[in-house]
Amino acid sequence: MAQTTLALTWFGHGTFLFTTPQGRRILVDPWVNGNPACPDQLKSIGHLDLILATHGHFDHVGDAVEIARRTGAPIVGIFELCQWLARLGVRQVLPMNKGGTQEAAGTRITMVHALHSSSHIDDDGITYLGEAAGYVLGFSPGPTVYYAGDTGVFGDMQLIGDLYAPTLAMLPIGDVFTMGPREAARACALLGVKRAVPMHFGTFPALTGTPQAFRALAEPLGVDVIALEPGQSVEVQ
Repeated sequence: MAQTTLALTWFGHGTFLFTTPQGRRILVDPWVNGNPACPDQLKSIGHLDLILATHGHFDHVGDAVEIARRTGAPIVGIFELCQWLARLGVRQVLPMNKGGTQEAAGTRITMVHALHSSSHIDDDGITYLGEAAGYVLGFSPGPTVYYAGDTGVFGDMQLIGDLYAPTLAMLPIGDVFTMGPREAARACALLGVKRAVPMHFGTFPALTGTPQAFRALAEPLGVDVIALEPGQSVEVQ
């Protein structure tokens, strides 16, 4: 029987490593060295097959160029972000845009909407890097995962649920820069999911949403909240 288990390892904040049922390693939103939540033992990343980037803020792509150069892994992202990363020396980018689907590292990747901004700030000012996005990841065999990225709740999450039927949602809950626990619970209802992994909380004092508050709102909806500690892994099917 084919292996169907997907392993998720949380590096803290919005950074996750997916190990697919086929053994492929996919890093999402690579912010490692400057990430105060990332355990030291995870900061030396070995082999990667793919990197996914949801948007251009430092706390999501801060180590993308260095990790892509060292591992040779291509980066998937929205068109403008990929062009910027290529100018910085990333050898292989796989640009796409919202509504589109491509396959990479044995995974079906669909880019979907997110309510957020995307830019890079340096001494020269602000560089626009396209719109922020989320991903629906289809692992065959295996689960279908909605990785929301940084976003607020929006009504078309119901459309994501209708079209792609994710079985697990990975949702930000920190508030201030993304949705908080209340909105994340509503997102679960719109998506129709029964399992959710909270993320993007606790890294900075401003991110006040907690897994406990999210669980109190989501469990009455029949949602199993899988709250990880940085460095912890979980297997899902």
